Amino acid sequence: MIRKPLALGLVAVLALSGAAYSGGHGGNPAVKARKAHMQLYSFNLGTLGAMAKGEVEYDAETASTAANNLAAVSQLSQRGYWLPGTSSDDLPDESRALPALWQEGSKAGEIGGKFAEAAAALAAVAGDGKDAMAAAMGPVGKACGDCHEAYRKPRN
Repeated sequence: MIRKPLALGLVAVLALSGAAYSGGHGGNPAVKARKAHMQLYSFNLGTLGAMAKGEVEYDAETASTAANNLAAVSQLSQRGYWLPGTSSDDLPDESRALPALWQEGSKAGEIGGKFAEAAAALAAVAGDGKDAMAAAMGPVGKACGDCHEAYRKPRN
């Protein structure tokens, strides 16, 4: 028999799950998903960057974990996140993705491939010492910058 508090808790969790799936408190679900994806990149890059800069002590296990996470996230399909109609022109309060991302000749997919390759290369050496990790971060940062400069609206 399910007790009343437990049953109410389950109902609340299911209701919140449904709200999250449908976009929750407003907002486009595709934009929310890609922002969450980018936050995972940012979190793991922040861990690695802090070690590379000497802000925190280098730890091979932590570096390997963060780099492996970065490589794994780069392999997730983002097809459902980058939908036409979700650009900064379409959703100015939600999206910073420039319309150029969807235009003929966009290099976003190519850049994404370079990012994934660089993330895999970083994962291969992140546990081999601070210098090896820091050197492998350069191509990762370049791919990030290339995409953001071409396809992300600057903050006001």
